[in-house]
Amino acid sequence: MARGTILIADDDSAIRTVLNQAFARAGYAPRATGNASTLWHWVSQGEGDVVLTDVVMPDENAFDLIPRIKKLRPDLPIIVMSAQNTLMTALTATEKGAYEYLPKPFDLNEVVAVVGRALTQPGRRPARQSQDLDGEDMPLIGRSPAMQEIYRVLARLTQTDLTVMINGESGTGKELVARVLHDYGRRRQGPFVAINMAAIPRELVETELFGHEKGAFTGAQTRTEGRFEQAEGGTLFLDEIGDMPMEAQTRLLRVLQEGEYTTVGGRTPIKTNVRIIAATHRDLKSQIQQGLFREDLFYRLNVVPIRIPPLRERLEDVGDLVRHFLRVAAREGLGQKGIETGAIERLKVHPWHGNIRELENFVRRVAALHTQDTLTTEIIERELAEVLPSTSIQQGNGDADDLSERVEQYLSVYFAGFGKELPPPGLYDRVIRQVELPLLTTALAATRGNQIRAAELLGLNRNTLRSRIRALDIRVLRTPQA
Repeated sequence: MARGTILIADDDSAIRTVLNQAFARAGYAPRATGNASTLWHWVSQGEGDVVLTDVVMPDENAFDLIPRIKKLRPDLPIIVMSAQNTLMTALTATEKGAYEYLPKPFDLNEVVAVVGRALTQPGRRPARQSQDLDGEDMPLIGRSPAMQEIYRVLARLTQTDLTVMINGESGTGKELVARVLHDYGRRRQGPFVAINMAAIPRELVETELFGHEKGAFTGAQTRTEGRFEQAEGGTLFLDEIGDMPMEAQTRLLRVLQEGEYTTVGGRTPIKTNVRIIAATHRDLKSQIQQGLFREDLFYRLNVVPIRIPPLRERLEDVGDLVRHFLRVAAREGLGQKGIETGAIERLKVHPWHGNIRELENFVRRVAALHTQDTLTTEIIERELAEVLPSTSIQQGNGDADDLSERVEQYLSVYFAGFGKELPPPGLYDRVIRQVELPLLTTALAATRGNQIRAAELLGLNRNTLRSRIRALDIRVLRTPQA
């Protein structure tokens, strides 16, 4: 006896054949069609235990059909397949009430396993209130397998209030992921409040998080609300959680355990209803071993871990990212621009140590400096030659020794260009101009505009750094104090 009837709808006959064979081997009774109307007829007749459907079909889009199926048979699990592997597709599938979203190409064993789970957990995902989704303005871009898995996880998590830990190198888009969880989740009507632990003096972290009462300390003239109070009913994003002082970790642990906190100088516990999303570029397990991070807090925060891959692990997304950044630049008045395929391929072999942030800044600069309608390979080659060989230091991992190595690499490239000839006159001023500016800019980018940390990284006096920033007219980008 068959384990269940699987209704398959896909306009690709090869996919129908492969799925038919796979489900038959697994002991199911598959029925396959190439159009939405036949699928609707089967469902309306009460047939099928699970629906497995492509999104785009000749006669109707599955996202238009799913609500009718859910209204007629609310407990019938619907699994959506799609070659349109975007965040929008995953979110829309979840929004419409799909049990699962599977990007193409998929693993047959995984499809069979998902169907098996759907038969034992029917109706797991109710549809949520609809909202407009604009695929062109989705905050996360990419069709690589690594990003597909992130989309699937995010689509599930938007339907929950689970605590999430996001891990990834600087510039990979950790805050964008947090924004997706908020903007497309249950708490989207509430506030989204972000705080960067690395940008706040250690002695002020508890006050920033929990607020303080009047007279709590010298200079506390009035009561001040903290980020937890500001985020009430919404989401609190704790960026660079690995830089949180131990005292604040203890207070945060109490919030996660008891659902309440007290202000600095206060005595009355305050109940809180906030979703916590944390992020870090650090290895927290290593920090636990060094006594720098509480193990019990780690497990409270790490309920659902999400790793954001660096750009070097998703190079197939470079083209989509560049075209997206060019569209953004066009909206900012920098003109509509295309880009040659060869230029995209050249960008794929650049190291991009600063990840997505570095790529975005590069594209914006090129769009601003060049008026051509199409960015050619020659333009990209020329602009990349102006970039310091490694334009970013991994925050927290890059120290003075690492910085020295990168500068030495730059100098070796610089002097190699002269061959056996002597460099031109004015070498000192030329090197200062070509090395100091990117060096200071790199250090400030690595510390997100924190001049104290940048000075420590460079081994400079803070006043000296500030003087050079003014002399070189460096625009310091500061972390927003949301």
